Amino acid sequence: MVIHGPNLNMLGKREPDIYGTTTLEEVNRRLKNLGDGLNLEVETFQSNHEGRIVDKIQEAAGTCGTVIINPAAYTHTSIAIRDALLATDMTVIEVHLSNIYKREAFRKKSMITDIAVGQICGFGVQVYYLALEAAAKILKCAISS
Repeated sequence: MVIHGPNLNMLGKREPDIYGTTTLEEVNRRLKNLGDGLNLEVETFQSNHEGRIVDKIQEAAGTCGTVIINPAAYTHTSIAIRDALLATDMTVIEVHLSNIYKREAFRKKSMITDIAVGQICGFGVQVYYLALEAAAKILKCAISS
């Protein structure tokens, strides 16, 4: 499961100097293609609404082994998303297109990092692909154990 938070539907248009020119549709298409090559089924979801993200996390529980999440602005504020992730047995990988630690002070605090197996940030859309490769390795190790 790949979850994109608020405003990520504007990728390619919104602040391209920070977020790049690749659209969310292109990211999702590439994730599904990469997933095929890694023998993973990839589902993507984007919402600008916190409750819908919480609902999607709850729906994925028990059917997905890993969630790759870019909570976007909710990274810094959403205890609800954090609690939803904690209520599942999914492995959490947090991603951010920009390096949140090189931005405004309020962006340096994440409600997700300490419950995630890892965080990848600062490499633009490449963070999603790196996270999917990491998820494949984590899932392979879990199956082998």
